[in-house]
Amino acid sequence: MSDLTNAFMGARSHQMFPILDRLEIERVRRFGVVRAYSAGDPLVKVGDAGHGLAIILVGDVDVTRHHESGSRELIVTHHPGAFMGELAQLVGRPALVDAHARGTVEALLIPPDLLRALLIAEADLGERIMRALILRRVGLLETGVGGPVIIGRADNGDVLRLEGFLARNGHPHIRLDAETDPEAKALIGRFNIDPGQLPIVLCPTGQLLHNPGEAELARCLGLVGPMDPNRLYDVAIVGAGPAGLAAAVYAASEGLSVLAFDCRAFGGQAGASSRIENYLGFPTGITGMSLMARAYSQAQKFGVEMAIPDEVTSLRVQNDPNGEGSDGGPFVLTLSSDEQITARSVVIACGARYRRPQLENLEAFEGSSVHYWASPLERKLCEGQEVVLVGAGNSAGQAVVYLAGQVSKVWVLVRGSSLAASMSRYLVDRIMGLANVEVVTDAQVSRLEGEAGVLQAVHWRRGTSGEEVRRPVRHLFLFIGAEPNTGWLSGSGVTLDAKGFVVSGGDASSVHGSLETSRRGVFAIGDVRSGSVKRVAASVGEGAQVVAALHAFLGMADGAPAVIKAH
Repeated sequence: MSDLTNAFMGARSHQMFPILDRLEIERVRRFGVVRAYSAGDPLVKVGDAGHGLAIILVGDVDVTRHHESGSRELIVTHHPGAFMGELAQLVGRPALVDAHARGTVEALLIPPDLLRALLIAEADLGERIMRALILRRVGLLETGVGGPVIIGRADNGDVLRLEGFLARNGHPHIRLDAETDPEAKALIGRFNIDPGQLPIVLCPTGQLLHNPGEAELARCLGLVGPMDPNRLYDVAIVGAGPAGLAAAVYAASEGLSVLAFDCRAFGGQAGASSRIENYLGFPTGITGMSLMARAYSQAQKFGVEMAIPDEVTSLRVQNDPNGEGSDGGPFVLTLSSDEQITARSVVIACGARYRRPQLENLEAFEGSSVHYWASPLERKLCEGQEVVLVGAGNSAGQAVVYLAGQVSKVWVLVRGSSLAASMSRYLVDRIMGLANVEVVTDAQVSRLEGEAGVLQAVHWRRGTSGEEVRRPVRHLFLFIGAEPNTGWLSGSGVTLDAKGFVVSGGDASSVHGSLETSRRGVFAIGDVRSGSVKRVAASVGEGAQVVAALHAFLGMADGAPAVIKAH
């Protein structure tokens, strides 16, 4: 085996590459069509729209990665009974690898919509296939195979932004440093790139992007495509955090057509959590990314359409452009691309935005030295250094514990008199037991010192004494809460409270339960809802709960009795 094959397959190769027996293949023949290939024919090409699952009936197929040097590197060879595909094939997104027939090959091709039907209809076999698809994506992530190549320095703010975007969306990628990597130097020479133009991104299709925005990169990778302006969805969900993904899974599993949006990545703030230890059913804890990635895959399994990243900029009733009436939908959602989609109902699950302190030069250091979450990217960047972290909630506590395992010291600045007032006891106890963590109470950051986007020192002031402290620190982590992300609801007829959160239930004169807003057919769940409990489990519960209200509203809109399905 090649080094890449060994790295990709790992210890769970039997689950990653299961072999279907003759009876299992016969059971799934009804979902696909048989196609023949000659030696050298491509079954899959990087960048082409995915054709779904391909079960090999006759012959052998080599799956390869197209190396930057122009050569092909073998990942795995599929023999009869094996199947090709990974998570991208659930929804027909562009393929991340190449696959060619070694000789004469026959394969049973199962398109994405019928693949999803197979996963549901054949529960036991579907579980094996789904596990393999997930493990293969994990293998791609761990090896960087199939993703874009980012060329730039690790501590560059735009490189961190691009790497963070891809990591949060579960998309493989490789970063090369132009100063140390021969491959990066060769690529820069081939494309005649001035070092001042870095970072650049080389997409798998060969397209070169100069420091792209997230939307431009997503389009290049095929993560988003054009919206169908003529389609009427049963429900549009704005926000793909825990609440939005839960609503998407339950609604789609009960037969509703669902389109879910998020302006950056699935998972919301929960997806950025280094470890969630008080979520029911995970006694050893789970990273926020792992939990949200499972929910994202589950939603796709049930046919939820995802538009990520795609930002909704306004909401209105189709026949009430001024937002003055109170009748239900259909609703028109306008996107930042000026595209519009129509839905019979809307679920607002857009959560909140990270709160930013009032510091004079904060923006100059964001991305490179000031961070609002602690992922493996940031932890590696801070290895062996002192860092300052501001915050006293559970997210802050999880980040402190996570960073403390890699950095030399964590200064924790708390505005109040202790951590205990706003942080779970188990986290407080753990932090108190860490020798390289120092908690400073009654403290606020007063000034940032640095130049050219690189932080050199953090100043903070103690409230009681007025003492000013300066520490030579290059990285500042801010976990000081969030503000509702509801600016796009202006003119929609949806009532907000004094702090900008969405009013629902009795306070909104709702007809269909505690989650409906002042606009019939529009519901609010999760952190964006006024009075909500800011916990992952509570958001997931509201995501499940809102589906009953959706059935009631849509049933009345159709003039039929509502059918509330048991969960």
